[in-house]
Amino acid sequence: METEAIAAAQNIDFSIMALFVRATITAQAVMIILLIASFWSWSIIIQKFISYRTSRRENAVFEELFWSGQPLDTLYEQLGENPVSAPEKVFVAGMAEWRRSHRSDGDLIAGAQARIDRAMNVALGRVADDLNKGLVFLATVGSVAPFVGLFGTVWGIMNAFKEIANQQSTNLAVVAPGIAEALLATALGLLAAIPAVVFYNKLSGDADRLVAEQEVFADEFSMILSRQLDRSE
Repeated sequence: METEAIAAAQNIDFSIMALFVRATITAQAVMIILLIASFWSWSIIIQKFISYRTSRRENAVFEELFWSGQPLDTLYEQLGENPVSAPEKVFVAGMAEWRRSHRSDGDLIAGAQARIDRAMNVALGRVADDLNKGLVFLATVGSVAPFVGLFGTVWGIMNAFKEIANQQSTNLAVVAPGIAEALLATALGLLAAIPAVVFYNKLSGDADRLVAEQEVFADEFSMILSRQLDRSE
C-alpha cells in the first residue's frame, strides 16, 4: 500500500505552474499579489540605482563648475529656470532669493540671509523627497510580504486537511499536493520580502548620503552669500 502511495505521489506534477493552477482562488490571489509586489519592488530598485548613479554624476559635474571660479550670476543665468541636478536646484533657489532680496536701488531687504537659507531648505526637502520616493513601498513589502505569504500557506493547509477528510486518507498522494501548494505562497512571500529589505537598506543609505552631500553644499553656498551680505552692509 505504501509503495502504491509513493508511486502515485511521484506521478503528480509539482512544477510551480501546476501548483498555482491547483491552488484555491484565495491562494492564487495571494500568489498574484506577491508576484506583483515583487516585480514592482524590482522596478523601483532598478530605477533607483540608475537615478542615484545619474545624481552622483550630475552632482560632480555641477560642483566642479561651481568651484571653477566663474561669477555666480553667470552660472545662475546659464542654468536658467529649470535646474536638473539636486545641487543645481539648491543653488538656483538660493540665487533666486538673493536677487529678490535686492531693492531697485541696489540695497538689501532686511532678513535676506534667513530667507535665502529657508529657500534652500525648501529645495533640499524636495530633493530628499525625490530621492526617497518609492523606498516606503520597499519597506512595506519587506515587512508585510512574509505575512501575506503565511496567510496563503495557512489557507492552503486548511484546504489540504479538508481534502484529507474528504478522501479519508493520509497517504502522500493526498497530502503532498496540498502541502506543496500551501508552501508555495510562503516561498513567494520570502521571494518578495528578502530583496525588498536588502535593497531598502542599501538605497536608503545611498539616499541619506546624497542628501547629506547637498546639505553640505547648501551650507557652503550659504556662507559664500553671507560674506557677500556682510560686504554689502
